[in-house]
Amino acid sequence: MDFGTFLKATSKIGQIPLPGLESQLKMSPPFRRSLIEQQRDLVAHSKKAAVVSLFYPDAQQVTKFMLILRKTYKGVHSAQIGFPGGRMEVTDRTLKDTALRETEEEVGVPMASIEILREMTEVYIPPSNFTVYPFIGIARTTPLFVKQDEEVEDLIEVSLSDFLDESAVCMAPVMTSLEKEIPVPVFQLNGHLVWGATAMMLSETKDLLKRVL
Repeated sequence: MDFGTFLKATSKIGQIPLPGLESQLKMSPPFRRSLIEQQRDLVAHSKKAAVVSLFYPDAQQVTKFMLILRKTYKGVHSAQIGFPGGRMEVTDRTLKDTALRETEEEVGVPMASIEILREMTEVYIPPSNFTVYPFIGIARTTPLFVKQDEEVEDLIEVSLSDFLDESAVCMAPVMTSLEKEIPVPVFQLNGHLVWGATAMMLSETKDLLKRVL
């Protein structure tokens, strides 16, 4: 999709009701719904993080967004696909500031060049005890990406058209934090399987965009 068309269509996206939890659950493991009530106390005392689904034009003015492949390390999010973003620090005034700061640190896009369109529905991640607050953002010109080598293995530029294609969603077996391989809904994007919290956030973003595109 042409980026100018995307900008025009999303100009009033902040006024549309969020699809919310029901949209997220489309891409969640089957046991997720039953855990929500059990986890309410954990959510109330969880750590906070914020991420950005950053949409931008490539050199041909095709609309794309950025995902990252995290480094392999001893941790629950090792070698996983996610959005640029990270933990809220005491120096951050708001979660929006966290999302922008972490995006600049991880993929090199200056905070001042990112326009936040709206905040989406938060997602709790039990293995790491984080509640993640996602934002939809745009960069009006093609960013010069510079990945943070200490944390980011690769940058994954996904075209909006590929993302919105229903054939990008399927079921695949993955190893969960319960140390058990189970079939879960995933996005197939650029040869990568995207599942879990990132897929849940992508699902809500997809449903919201489809209301205006």
